[in-house]
Amino acid sequence: MAEIHPSAVVDRTVRLGEDVRAGPNCVICGGVEIGAGTRLDANVFIGEGVKIGSNNRFFPHSAIGSIPQILALGPDTRIGELVIGDGNVFREQVTIHPSMSEGGKTVIGNDNFLMIGAHIGHDCILADRIVISNYVQIGGHCRIETGVWLSGLAGAHQFVTIGKWSYVAGLAGVTKDVPPFLTVSGHYPPRVRGVNKRGMQRAGLTAEQQARIIDAYKRLYRQGGALLANARSMAQEDGLDENVRAIVEAIDRSSQHRFGRYLETLRHG
Repeated sequence: MAEIHPSAVVDRTVRLGEDVRAGPNCVICGGVEIGAGTRLDANVFIGEGVKIGSNNRFFPHSAIGSIPQILALGPDTRIGELVIGDGNVFREQVTIHPSMSEGGKTVIGNDNFLMIGAHIGHDCILADRIVISNYVQIGGHCRIETGVWLSGLAGAHQFVTIGKWSYVAGLAGVTKDVPPFLTVSGHYPPRVRGVNKRGMQRAGLTAEQQARIIDAYKRLYRQGGALLANARSMAQEDGLDENVRAIVEAIDRSSQHRFGRYLETLRHG
């Protein structure tokens, strides 16, 4: 049975799973669905139609599902959805926006950890096991793949893809796609600095798999020559490791847009 504090405001159309807890002064708007075991601490806001899975934790003052920050949106504009998976942690003052378009979705996967003040813009897709540190700001339409770690005060431009098990250093300004397994820092432009060894360990890669990624990084970024040419040459090799292939394919995709953001090529599709 759900446990709702007397001061909480819960619309009569809300659907709550077993053992959901909503603390003082929470507001849960119409059409919301919340899965079993999810906990909302004090002063949490959940906007209309948000779908939330099981065993999530929302800390005080998180605002989940408010309308996107777009000047053209009027009071009667129909917007899309926000869908959240299972086992996520949303610390204080986290904000996440639904899709800007009717029929669209912002998606948060499973087992992610979003720290204080993080913002996820409209139409973003987050996979699983992601760590987003304090005050990281993610622009709209970004895709963040499994196992990414973004350090404090980093920011991502709209339509950026951040590849699986990569690491973005604190204060970085990510304006172009980040290939999987790599470490990026700086801004305008951000630069690849090396391989995310900790990420490879978190991903459970074998020593042999890790060695192949490190070798590929050296050949792509340290041997000289144009990065894209290096990547396309490597892509032609027989028996290429699947993780290395993910890196070279990410480099090739990002080259399809003049600012290095592959998802920009799909924005009018």
